[in-house]
Order: sequence, then structure tokens, then C-alpha cells
Amino acid sequence: MIYLDHAATTPIPKAVADAMYEVLTDQFGNPSSQYALGQQAHALVEGWRKTVADALGCEPAQLHFTSCGTEGDNWAVTAAAWQNRHVGRHIVTTAVEHNAILEPCGWLAKQGYEITYLKPDKNGDLTAEQVLSAVRPDTVLVSVMMVNNETGCIFPVREIADGLKSINDKTLLHTDAVQGFLKVPFSAKTLGADFITLSAHKIGGPKGIGALYIGPRVRNPKPLLAGGGQEAGLRSGTEATAQIAGFAKAVELRQEHLTEKLTHMAQIKAYAVERLSEIPDLQLIGDGTAPHILAVSLVGYPSQNIVSDLSAKGICISAGSACHQGKPSHVVAALGLPKRTASGVIRLSFGPETTTADIDECADALKVHHDTRFPML
Repeated sequence: MIYLDHAATTPIPKAVADAMYEVLTDQFGNPSSQYALGQQAHALVEGWRKTVADALGCEPAQLHFTSCGTEGDNWAVTAAAWQNRHVGRHIVTTAVEHNAILEPCGWLAKQGYEITYLKPDKNGDLTAEQVLSAVRPDTVLVSVMMVNNETGCIFPVREIADGLKSINDKTLLHTDAVQGFLKVPFSAKTLGADFITLSAHKIGGPKGIGALYIGPRVRNPKPLLAGGGQEAGLRSGTEATAQIAGFAKAVELRQEHLTEKLTHMAQIKAYAVERLSEIPDLQLIGDGTAPHILAVSLVGYPSQNIVSDLSAKGICISAGSACHQGKPSHVVAALGLPKRTASGVIRLSFGPETTTADIDECADALKVHHDTRFPML
């Protein structure tokens, strides 16, 4: 199998699985229990929290474990709306966010909030000026993702944070960094965001665990879940210790020779651009500079057919994160591409394990698809 869909999920290294197995079998205590086994589990969780927090560039107390990136995104949106409920009912976000942002924003719209959805240009780019110009005195939240999960475009979160200080210092800033953490260098201490969402399974960790950074400007954040008081009283529920252990181990492994890994992925992406450009009718989509995501279109060839054809040959690629029944995703739709171009958009995404041989096989398979299938009219 050739796996070129790391933006969807990533393979789990054996060391991560081993770390989880040890917790499941030997370190299975409830961190809230007062006897030794429980207190050992509590100490381990806090150690793992520090591992992830150090990689993010924040204090451990500012990092709260969640079940996934979607949960973190939802929590950030609702917590910001709650804190700034006396400021107003206006939210600024983008038309190309993950549905984990778009759906809670849609829910708030039904409660009387006004949502401004900013569209990127045809290359998928969004400027800080574009975002800041939409901020008003009643804006409670700006939510802009760090790296778009379909185009690989990096959005100017730091510049947005700097601009908000002078435009409206009460407006909170959230960024979905699920595709940015340990792929695009940044630190929570200098980024300026009030909320940062992470997910373990995008960096070699298990599914079912993520984290939300909550910065110092968020005062008495609204708890996500009420109950036994875990996660500093903000997200009650017995900690998922095995998943947290896997998250921390994945962070440790990804940080080893991280610069070399990022360079390798960027080189793989450049090689993929070179090989895929040999295919007639293929176009690059967007100006994405993230090292691990490449969007292209085999113009006129339906993307779902391409994905199915390559899958039959053991090659895993994506038609995007939200392609449904042949319709382009909301991200592709926001770019305003011609219909035949939009219909053929596919995404390749890479990891440290991806090789040039993987790219060669994918490129050859796409060339065969182009030469043997009929394009749409």
C-alpha cells in the first residue's frame, strides 16, 4: 500500500502503540483515585501534558486534553462567545474552515449571532488585512485556521493577532492548528492566539485525543463538560490515559530531527509537483506552502473516480475532506474554480515516511487514469 493521505490521519509508530499498551495493562489506574496506582497515573498524565505543552510552547496548565480536534474547535467557539457575551454577537471566520468551526458557527447563527465568512482568493490565500477589516466593536471572536487542510495554504495568524490589539482588544482569537502543529514552526507564547486546537492523529498519535490551548486573556473559561472536575474543572471525565500517553509519545518522536523531517516532506512535495506536472490537463491548486499538503486537479476527470481507481491499485489519496456525492468540497467551492477544474481536485499529503518511489507510483497511476478514462464534457 502507498499511503498519501497524511492530512486525513497518520500511521502510528510501534513505539506509540507500545506506550499505549503499557498504560492499558500496567498503568491503568484512575488519575483521580487517591491510592498509589491512581496517583502514579495522575503524575504520568501531568508529565505527558508537559511534553505536549513544551512542544506547543505554553505552560502545562494552559493545555487541556480533549477527545479530538473537533471538540477543541467547538469548545473554543462556545467559550469565546460566552466570555464576550456582553461585547456583542459577531464572529469573523473563513469560508474554508473545517466543519468543526463552520457547524458551531452555524449553530450560533441560529441563536442570533452574525457570522462573517471570508473567502480566500483564487489561490487560496487570505490576508491579515482582509480579516482585520471585518472586525467590528461587537466582534467576540475571530477564528482562522493555521493551515488549510485541503490546499495547504498557511494563514497569517500572528499578523491577525497583532492587528487585533489595536482594532478591538476584547476580540478573542482562535486558530485550528490541527494541520500546523509540528508541521509549521510556531510557539503559543509568540503566536498571539487565545485558543489553539491540536489533534494527535495528525502527527502519528492515536485517534480520540486532542488538546486545546487556552491563553491568559480567557478569564474563567466556560467548562466544556461539568462533572468530577478533571482538566482543572474545565472538561470533566476520567482522563483517557492511554490515548494521552500515545499523544505524548507521538510528539516526542515527531520532534526528533524535526527540521530534517520538515525538509524531507517539502522535498517530497516539490518532487510530486515535478512528476505530476508531466500529466496533461493537470493543474496545481492554490499557493499552499505547508510542506505536507498538495492539491491538484486532473481537469475534467471526476475526483471520486480518480480516488477509486487509485485505491484499487493500493494507492491512498483524497478527494478533499468534504467531497460528497460528486460535489466539490466547500473549500474548493470557495476558490471559485471553473466547474471542470473543481470536479477534478484531489489532495496528496505526505509524512516523514513518504518516498520518491511512492510519488512515482502515484504519478504513473494518474497518468494511466488520464490516458484510459474519459473526461467529463
